[in-house]
Amino acid sequence: MAKVFIYPATSLILSDLVSRHGHTPLSSAVAVRERIQTAGLESPPLQITPEEPKKGLKWAAVEVPAGVRGRMALYGPMIEECEAAIIINDADLAFGCMGCARTNELIKFLLRQKDIPKLDLDYPKNEEEGVKFVAAIRRFLNDLGGKK
Repeated sequence: MAKVFIYPATSLILSDLVSRHGHTPLSSAVAVRERIQTAGLESPPLQITPEEPKKGLKWAAVEVPAGVRGRMALYGPMIEECEAAIIINDADLAFGCMGCARTNELIKFLLRQKDIPKLDLDYPKNEEEGVKFVAAIRRFLNDLGGKK
């Protein structure tokens, strides 16, 4: 089974679909959970340590805002680890808000540069598109060797 990076990484819907098909979703919920369950975390609402923005330098230059580097400290390792990716463009805020346009651009750029299977879809605008949207995701996940 594949490790699938989902974008938006906050989408519980995508995370659930990936899990139901026998794959491991790589999402921000998992990364944040690991950080808040780790002993010694001193800034709970931020869920990062002062070292996180420094770790983010691997994916983003020092000139970018610290928030981008801090987010990349979460997302960068998952992007490196992923074996496939699902990218949803122009998603509704309720589908999974990422909150930082510059980080979003960088994540999509890094995913698209990676030589892995990718499914790149636009968010559906009506019920008919929604049915095709879910079917495309299911086909993609099944082609990765997921559950039928």
